[in-house]
Amino acid sequence: MEEINATEAVVESSDMETAVSEVQETAEVENVEVEIEEETDAPEIDESGDGEVESPTSIDELAPKMKLEGQVSRLELYGAFIDIGVGTNALIHISKLGTDHVNRVSDVLQVGDVVTVWVDKVNPDQGQIMVTMVEPLAVDWSDLKKGQTYSGTVTRLENYGAFVDIGAEREGLVHISEISHDYVKHPSEVLAVGDEVQVEVLDFSRRKRRIDLSIKNLLEKPVDQTAFVEEPVIEDEEVEEELEEIPTAMEVALRKAMGDEPVDAAIQGQKNRNRRKNRKKKGRMDQDDLLNRTLHLQQDS
Repeated sequence: MEEINATEAVVESSDMETAVSEVQETAEVENVEVEIEEETDAPEIDESGDGEVESPTSIDELAPKMKLEGQVSRLELYGAFIDIGVGTNALIHISKLGTDHVNRVSDVLQVGDVVTVWVDKVNPDQGQIMVTMVEPLAVDWSDLKKGQTYSGTVTRLENYGAFVDIGAEREGLVHISEISHDYVKHPSEVLAVGDEVQVEVLDFSRRKRRIDLSIKNLLEKPVDQTAFVEEPVIEDEEVEEELEEIPTAMEVALRKAMGDEPVDAAIQGQKNRNRRKNRKKKGRMDQDDLLNRTLHLQQDS
């Protein structure tokens, strides 16, 4: 009766770490002989699969997210104990048996079952090991930092950018302005679903479940093509000063009527003004032509 009450107290505890400590202490006190017998018969770990399953021999070799195989040694209301071959049985809580809600541990596990688990938490000093049957994320929120780079897969394209899976809880967004140094009208001009890309973390918010990424920051910035263009200098002020000295057609007619200036001089003045206008226009055309030729040379190189 006391054992049942102790178990119920553990199940109702909101602090899982405290529950683990109390459960393991109770199990060690009341089932010392059983535990010793079970630990001497550790299962052989099958590594013939994809090569990711590891086979540590002690609790000190365990690390979070490590993939293991073990054998179910005992079922409880709150979870099950798994022999993973390190001399200390691991506890898997009922909430870690899968992504769907589980009412009873026996609905998922039976004593003797061989299961694949991942290390969730480990405390070698206290001899506590927590495992899960839910594959952990490759990138946790706590792992993210601004400036970090990841390899990811493009999963979706939108008008405003591309979504990239980097192994986190949520896909990251590469805004269209962060795809390339060049102008991009639509992400499909540069990317396609399934592409493997390198991205840099610009910002993230766990509360908003948002990760902002950049591809552009990891690309070499193109050389400024206009940096080598030496623009011809047109002395506008000097031209304006020269033009101010040239009389207008009305002034020529007035001077002619008053006898202040010969007609030939007025006509010559008008010609001079036209020549200076044409010279200024030609200078601007030469400037545009020089710029275009320079840009073509840069592109050809």
